[in-house]
Amino acid sequence: MNTITENITINGLDSEGRGVARNSEGKVYFLTNALPNEIVTEYIIRRNKKNYCEGDAVCINKKSHIRTSPICPHFGICGGCSLQHINHTAQVAIKQRILEDNLLHIGKIKPQRILPAIYGMDSAYRFRARMSVKYVEKKGGVLVGFHEKASPFVADMHQCIILPQHVSKLIDPLRQLIAKLSIKDKLPQIEWAVGAHLTVIAFRIMEALTEQDQQLLRDFIDQHQTNKNPIQLWLQPGKPDTLHPFYPLQMPALSYVLNEFNLELKYHPTEFTQVNAKVNEIMVSRAMQLLQPNNGENIIDMFCGLGNFSLPMARKGANVIGIEGAQSLVNRATQNAQHNDLSEKCKFKVANLFDPKQFDMQHWSQCDKWLIDPPRDGAFELVNALPNQQGPQRIVYVSCKSATLARDAQILQNKGYILRSAGIINMFAHTSHVESIALFEKKHDIHNKTMLE
Repeated sequence: MNTITENITINGLDSEGRGVARNSEGKVYFLTNALPNEIVTEYIIRRNKKNYCEGDAVCINKKSHIRTSPICPHFGICGGCSLQHINHTAQVAIKQRILEDNLLHIGKIKPQRILPAIYGMDSAYRFRARMSVKYVEKKGGVLVGFHEKASPFVADMHQCIILPQHVSKLIDPLRQLIAKLSIKDKLPQIEWAVGAHLTVIAFRIMEALTEQDQQLLRDFIDQHQTNKNPIQLWLQPGKPDTLHPFYPLQMPALSYVLNEFNLELKYHPTEFTQVNAKVNEIMVSRAMQLLQPNNGENIIDMFCGLGNFSLPMARKGANVIGIEGAQSLVNRATQNAQHNDLSEKCKFKVANLFDPKQFDMQHWSQCDKWLIDPPRDGAFELVNALPNQQGPQRIVYVSCKSATLARDAQILQNKGYILRSAGIINMFAHTSHVESIALFEKKHDIHNKTMLE
């Protein structure tokens, strides 16, 4: 790494929240901790290529008006939050601009309306997390935390402001506990899942626990157990399917609630749920407002997971088919439909939505509406397989990567859809991660004509 002293004016931000500058020869600089209109007077180069370099701003003159003091003492070391130096309102605005730019430049499309941004608290919001564990023999202790920025090393953390407070307060006690275990160097990972009525701590262990280890774990849980925040410890001695509850055994189910729709969705600690439970509630409400599921309509929920959108649609009276690639999630969604007395309205099926050979497009394209909530790769194969002269009248697309949303939006536009509205969902405050939601409608009601015929 080289430290350079010279003046560089930052002109913009990239999708990872790094300041972007260009010198007189056209070389591009990507600098962390630098913001638009700031003048960097000293920086460290971590990676130097012919046309660009990556590094960290060290000294800054003329600081931006959107700069703020990071609220976490580990900022700059921990790699978990990269935007804490930007005030929360500006973070939301930057992400909205990223979405609009991607739609325009990648998708060659512009929404008719920009939706108000969805956002929530900027601290204590992360209800799921995976933290690394490292026994450091020279220091005589154990580290529990996220990885350092641009490094494989585990950050020396004592708290985390984006975790719920009762979870953050357990980081130091966990470090002390693990240091006492016989397998302190064989416990590489801890996973958290905070539900409505239970917090699960899952230890991945590479060797069997001794009787003394097991007693230490039970004592730890008893010491930190409260009526307000019940805790259950799970152990994973092998592959993910070996994860099981260890202590205490009789506890309420891990679940989250969607209060507006009077729903409780149960889940396993390793099953996908949104990390930000409060923002998820707002997101589901927004999706229902855009989709407008009505009594008797036939709607397909693509990439349905455990029923996060399917069950609210059914609660509105629609007949819902949820499609998911994993049988385990289909089973969980089916159980959640039963738990909420919606089995008659919801059916779930397994299909690989990246493999056109598994599509039932003749049936799917005749349904009234779709909701698509794909992973970061987007839904290219799915939207590309839509017939040009037939398809759902309305599509709500929930995206966790705006670049793939923009790509798929262009395909939908070519299929005869109008991008009515789009906006961002700030699911991950203080990070560069951009989630978004968009509404597409058919230009002409070809669908209804086809159904009547």
